[in-house]
Amino acid sequence: MSERIIAACDGAAKGNPGPAGWAWVIADAEGRPQRWEAGPLGRATNNVGELTALQRLLEAVPAGTAVQVRMDSQYAMKAVTQWLPNWKRNGWKTAGGKPVANRELVESIDGLLAERDVEFRYVPAHREDGDHLNAIADQAASDAARTQQPAGTAHGHEAVPVPDPAAARPAPARAKAPAKRTAPARAGGVTIKAKFPGRCPCGNPYAAGEKITKLGTRWGHPGCSAAPAAD
Repeated sequence: MSERIIAACDGAAKGNPGPAGWAWVIADAEGRPQRWEAGPLGRATNNVGELTALQRLLEAVPAGTAVQVRMDSQYAMKAVTQWLPNWKRNGWKTAGGKPVANRELVESIDGLLAERDVEFRYVPAHREDGDHLNAIADQAASDAARTQQPAGTAHGHEAVPVPDPAAARPAPARAKAPAKRTAPARAGGVTIKAKFPGRCPCGNPYAAGEKITKLGTRWGHPGCSAAPAAD
């Protein structure tokens, strides 16, 4: 049995429905992106984008290939691995008796799966520590949805300029410079007349009726240091 190759696929829609796209990426033996492709879908839903991405990926690998497919769409995965048998038994009706959405895509994928050894692996989307291949497929699908243009190694991009998910992230906000601490004023700013005689922190006395201000926790002559005098 041939060694299982690693691939990822994803779909995107700018609005649901809205301008949509699909993409897949296949890695080499070291896990580096080797081949990728993305394409536009015009106006479609995100689910159509996800299913189309899976369909196009399976079409890109020969029958009999053993492949691990990484994707962040639980809908697409469950549709073709869990719900599909019941849909077929129910005459392509859901448990609620409604026609299965996106039936043509699901049927096409069903036929492709029958000819390939496919292992599905769910990977969370949009995570800093997430799957790198899935992040590339996500960015490529998003680019295709936005530009409505095909791209990838099948379209002459042989240098493998795979979309860079990091480049599409907004730059982190610059940290604000810490506020400068200013030295406390030497005098409290508010000057009053002393009701009683006392002693300034500088060590010299002041008389009743003399102007004083708050110096730290004590009162004293305006302009004097708030530090208490040494004994």
